[in-house]
Amino acid sequence: MNQTFRSLRHRDYRLWISGSLVSNVGTWMQRVAQDWLVIQVLTHGSGTAGGITTGLQFGPILLLAPLAGTIADRFDQRRTLMVTQAVMGFLGLVLGVLVMSGAAQLWHVYVLAVLLGCASAIDGPVRQTFVGQLVPREDLPNAIGLNSASFNSARLIGPALAGVLIAWIGTGPVFVLNAASFLAPLLMLHLMRPAEPAPRARPARGTGGMREGLAYVRARPDLLAMFALVGVVGTFGLNFQLTSALMTSVKFGTDSAGYGLAGTVLAVGSLAGALVAARRERPRHRLVIGAALAFGVLASLAALMPSYALYLLVLPFMGLASLTLLTAANATVQLGTEPAMRGRVMAIYMSLMQGGTVVGGPFVGWMGTRFGPEWSILVGSIPSVVVAVGAGVFLLRRARVRVRYSWKGSPHVRLVPLRDGGRDGGRDDERDDERDGERNTAAA
Repeated sequence: MNQTFRSLRHRDYRLWISGSLVSNVGTWMQRVAQDWLVIQVLTHGSGTAGGITTGLQFGPILLLAPLAGTIADRFDQRRTLMVTQAVMGFLGLVLGVLVMSGAAQLWHVYVLAVLLGCASAIDGPVRQTFVGQLVPREDLPNAIGLNSASFNSARLIGPALAGVLIAWIGTGPVFVLNAASFLAPLLMLHLMRPAEPAPRARPARGTGGMREGLAYVRARPDLLAMFALVGVVGTFGLNFQLTSALMTSVKFGTDSAGYGLAGTVLAVGSLAGALVAARRERPRHRLVIGAALAFGVLASLAALMPSYALYLLVLPFMGLASLTLLTAANATVQLGTEPAMRGRVMAIYMSLMQGGTVVGGPFVGWMGTRFGPEWSILVGSIPSVVVAVGAGVFLLRRARVRVRYSWKGSPHVRLVPLRDGGRDGGRDDERDDERDGERNTAAA
């Protein structure tokens, strides 16, 4: 089987990703329908109400991350996913019935958004770590990349389909269709027979399991570096819907079609990044740092583009860099974490990546309104470059290696171990140092 799709040779993973694709399409349809319902139907143009709804939906990720991680490590993951998927489908059905009956009010949407956020907060870490039961360890990076590809394929299909359906049948039936889409993963989970996970220590009861997870992360400087990088980029850099709306409408003066085209072009780049990531055997820290650096540079270029056409030209590369960063960071963190702690670690990871939007989104929007749309991107791209360089320097020092540049021979850049408290060894040992440094790249 093609290297890009090698995880599909595992039956249970094929079931999982096919069910996920259907529900992801439904989820993207609901996001568009929910924004339309709040802004165009219930409030007649209130962007503030739309922002509050988004905040209520993603806020629980920040609050429930430690609990969600403990649940992922303590309970049977397949059964937990069946519960969370059923709850999310039921909430979509309730909103659809309220809208179709004409009884929907703004506070209904707010309450359901909070409940959906709670279910999603628990579902996320379980979903991320469950893949490890469906594929062997060597295929885990590939499976993570294909999961991202599925999500971004749905991102291309869902919003476009939602736009057509809203105009044809209204928002209420779209919510009902989203609820029906959760039947696919529920059926696939029922059909699965995943291998029993290796025996592992269960988290301590009560808040003890949460404290164990936090202590584990604090004792791992490499994880802290990855979390700092993902947290900064996720909070300030990955606000594409907001920044694209400001750039296309305010700076370039395009209509909704122009905004939609920008989103599609970005999603194509993201999908390409996910598929490229799926081909990698095992991503390393240096790939995460390089992708973050590339994202920061490309996002800065996009912000400074003088025309809409040039802005579109940069977007797919920016999407590719961002997905390379996210998939590589996800795989690096999972593979570098003990299985017994993986759920709690991934819960913290996801709270930083997604929950940061609750804080970063309003700040990015304010910067774009106050100083110009370019700054809605630059406020994320510049810190991304800074944190990537900082994380790289930190990991190099931790691995006790330094970077050596040479214009002669190949490769031109080598990692060389430090000796005698940081002083270089003699020239006679230079080649041995370089060989040792290349072996140490796994730590850098």
